[in-house]
Amino acid sequence: MARTLRRVTLLVPPILAVILGAACADDGDLQRYEASRPSMGTLFQITLYASDATSAQRAFDAAFARVEELNGIFSDYDSNSEANRLSHAAPMERPVQMSKEMGIVLEQSLRLSERADGAFDVTVGPLSRLWRRARRRKELPSAERLQQALAATGYRHVRLDSEKGTAQLLVPDMRLDFGAIAKGFAADETIATLRKLGICRALVNAGGDIAMSEGPPGQTGWRIGIAPLAASDPPSRFLRLANCGIATSGDAWQFVEIAGNRYSHIVDPRTGIGTTDRSSVSVVARDCTTADSLASAITVVGPRDGIRLAEQTCGASCLIVRVEDEQAKTYESQRFPASEPKKG
Repeated sequence: MARTLRRVTLLVPPILAVILGAACADDGDLQRYEASRPSMGTLFQITLYASDATSAQRAFDAAFARVEELNGIFSDYDSNSEANRLSHAAPMERPVQMSKEMGIVLEQSLRLSERADGAFDVTVGPLSRLWRRARRRKELPSAERLQQALAATGYRHVRLDSEKGTAQLLVPDMRLDFGAIAKGFAADETIATLRKLGICRALVNAGGDIAMSEGPPGQTGWRIGIAPLAASDPPSRFLRLANCGIATSGDAWQFVEIAGNRYSHIVDPRTGIGTTDRSSVSVVARDCTTADSLASAITVVGPRDGIRLAEQTCGASCLIVRVEDEQAKTYESQRFPASEPKKG
C-alpha cells in the first residue's frame, strides 16, 4: 500500500547540485512564462517563473541551447552525433575519448543494465532499427535479421573507463540508442541550466519525460497528470511533485499489430522482440534520467521484478497499469506518492 503523501520532494542529484550558483528571485516578483521547441524527436516544453520577460527569454535561450548541444551528442538520427560516431567506429581496436555527458549517461546506463539483467540496454540500436522497419512494413523481422541484430547487441560488449573518459565498442555493427534515457538527461540538464541563471521554479516536459525544480509560487509542487493506458483517455491520476523527475513508458502511442498480436516500440534487448503486454509504467525518481531509463526497464521486466527494481533504486517508485484478462490491473511500489483529487 502506498504511503500517504501529498508532496514528493526529492534531493537534487549530486551532478546537478554542484552547479547551483545564482540566487533565486524573490517569489513576490515572479511571473509565469512558457516556451517550447522541437528537439530529440519530440517537443521540449518549458514552464518557468521569472521576474520579467527579459530574464525569462535569457533563460529560455540558454535552456534550449543546452538541449540542442545534448541532441548533438545523443541523437540517433544525426549522422554527426557523438553517439553515431562511436557506433560507426565499432569494433574499436582501442578505447576512444568521449564527452563528459556521454560518459555520465553511458555509466548510468550500464549500471542499470547490470541491475536489470539486460532488460535495459543502450546498445539496442540494431534491434530498434529492425523494429522501425517492422512497423513501417507491418511484418515481423526475419529470423536471420533478428539473429544478426542480436549478435550486435549487448551492454557487455561496451568497455567503459570513467576515470580516463574513454569507451570501446567491441563487436561489429554495434549501434548505440539513447532513446530510453537521453530525453530524461536533457530535461535534468535543462533544469540545471535554469538554476544557474537563478530560475528555481521550473518544469521541463520532454515528450512526457518531466523534470522539475520548486513548484509555482505559493504551491508545494507541480500538479502532474499520470499518462493513461490508452492514448485517448484522460490522466488516470494526479500527483503533486517538486525537485524530482517523472517519466511514463508504454505502448499507448507507438505499436504495431501483426497477425493479431500487438508489438510495442519497446524492445526486450534479451530476446530482440517488441514487448506484447499492454502496459503503462510511470516512475517518480530523484531525477528524470533515472525515471526515464527505469520506466523502460520496468516495462520490459513486468510488475514483480519491476517493483523490486524500483524499490531497490534510491528515491524511486513506480505505478504499473497493464491489461490482464482484458481488464486493467494496477500495481504500485510502496513509495509511490498518493494521488490528488482529479479536480483541483
